[in-house]
Amino acid sequence: MNDPTLVQRAITPLRALVLVTLLIALSCTPIGDSGAPEGVEPERGPRTQPGTEMGLYAPDQHALYDGRFIISGSRIYQVGTLNDQSPWDHMGNAGTNLRPVGGTAEIDVNEIDNTGTFRAELELPEGKYVMNLEEIKEFSPCQDGGIAAFLFEHGDSGCGDANWPKSLLYVAGWGIGSVTLNDADLYEDYEIHFMVTQGMRDRELVAHYPMDGKTTEAGAVNPALQQLDFYIRSPEKNEANHPDREVFDHFFAMEVTWR
Repeated sequence: MNDPTLVQRAITPLRALVLVTLLIALSCTPIGDSGAPEGVEPERGPRTQPGTEMGLYAPDQHALYDGRFIISGSRIYQVGTLNDQSPWDHMGNAGTNLRPVGGTAEIDVNEIDNTGTFRAELELPEGKYVMNLEEIKEFSPCQDGGIAAFLFEHGDSGCGDANWPKSLLYVAGWGIGSVTLNDADLYEDYEIHFMVTQGMRDRELVAHYPMDGKTTEAGAVNPALQQLDFYIRSPEKNEANHPDREVFDHFFAMEVTWR
């Protein structure tokens, strides 16, 4: 038994048996829709979230999907004002620094082509405020070219920042744009983001985020509601403000109409 040749002959078949057993086991492991073995949570991302009990077909899995979203937002509120002194809070989760403003926000985009328009024409106490998205542009891969549909963003979704709770976004856009106030230039080459989401605010306009006692992976949203959030922000930062920008004009529409 001290002959190395005999030892090698004994080990080689054993190794082969182990390898074959592993291959058979792997080939029999069921794979879920996420590509992960059953019982293993999928990697967190814009189309997969841990703990879900329901799957959705992606838009491009539908033969009739044309990629076009024509949506209007009304019953609009502004968080804070244009002239707030720093430090300010323009997230307004508590709903105490909101003011209703007139006007509408209009989305007409094609998610497949990453083309289209976003324009908000608002009547503020300071005058006529017009926000225009002039260049559609992604700032991270999960933004899918600048216009994306049916993805998870914000919170702990792995896409976007944590200023908002995680939500299913029906359609969203990112890019560069401008604002005029009473037909005079107010901002140029600022970042714009719009998103049609589940209800991030309740019927009293309060956002329960972060949510105390949260027990599931689901976002702190009410799926019985829908809203349109949009903002324009400066490239310059200011750590004293929330969010941390020198300028962050934030609006949301609580009535959303699809056409």
